[in-house]
Amino acid sequence: MLLDPMIKEIKGKKLKIVLTEGHDPRVLEAASKLLAEDLVVPVLIGDVKVIEDLAKEKGWDISGAEMIDVATYDKFDEMVSTMVELRKGKQTAEECAKLLKQTNYFGTLMVKMGMANGLVGGATYSTADTVRPALQLVKTKPGSKSVSSGLVLYKDDESEKYVCGDCAIAIDPTSDELAELGCELAKTARMFGIDPRVAFLSYSTKGSGKGDAVTKVVEAVKKVDEMNVDFEYDGELQFDAAFVPEVGQLKSPGSKVAGHANVFVFPEIQSGNIGYKMVQRLGKFNALGPILQGLNAPINDLSRGCSTRDVYEMCIVTAAQSI
Repeated sequence: MLLDPMIKEIKGKKLKIVLTEGHDPRVLEAASKLLAEDLVVPVLIGDVKVIEDLAKEKGWDISGAEMIDVATYDKFDEMVSTMVELRKGKQTAEECAKLLKQTNYFGTLMVKMGMANGLVGGATYSTADTVRPALQLVKTKPGSKSVSSGLVLYKDDESEKYVCGDCAIAIDPTSDELAELGCELAKTARMFGIDPRVAFLSYSTKGSGKGDAVTKVVEAVKKVDEMNVDFEYDGELQFDAAFVPEVGQLKSPGSKVAGHANVFVFPEIQSGNIGYKMVQRLGKFNALGPILQGLNAPINDLSRGCSTRDVYEMCIVTAAQSI
């Protein structure tokens, strides 16, 4: 149900999503499901014979997918030239050719060149191996100074759904980056039908604690004050003040966000990563993401422990981002 609005938006539009690990069984099964439902056209990168043999063995119909073997691609030299130009003297043609033999670089350049609408990778690559080519080739979108990630936590019946970040990319964001993160998370929330009420989290609420970490969050909120944003926000807030109405009104009286937040900006990756995994496991929430934010084109990362469902859902989100 969470993805129904996105599914309606992308269905039948034949948006092309590159899958950098075309040989992976989870990726292939997701690709067959996406094709059967006419949601996207998967572009599977890898040894075409290996891909076709595995699909046939498992009974997955991928006849509507595009399949590309980097080793035999007839426009490889053209892509090398394009990458050399994009890197502007930072890498030689030989170095670019070597990188483009890796499916993460090859797929990212396909998106940059308009050959595909988006990319999903990370079933076997690390997050860094997905983000690095994106930063080098696709780069950040106008107005964005950094790349961050958002994550959706939701119950199966959607009685509760929240967005949080950054839990995967920004290790120790500055106050400027935190302010930008809050704005990007609000956009991500709206993609999932959530009217954002953004809480900038801290171990302090409205001056109850002191320290550099608190100051950073306070400064981030001041920067948002100057942005003329179109969503409600508040900070700095402890989690109970952000989430529990009685505590919120006690600690931040009159706030439209305190006690009612549904988007949570963590001050750094350590608390974000620990926090979301505790909610996921102890609260039995589903976790969708990380969804990359701030890039000039939709490129998203998978966990190496991802399921077929994760690949399927992330392809839908990526396609919707492209629209």
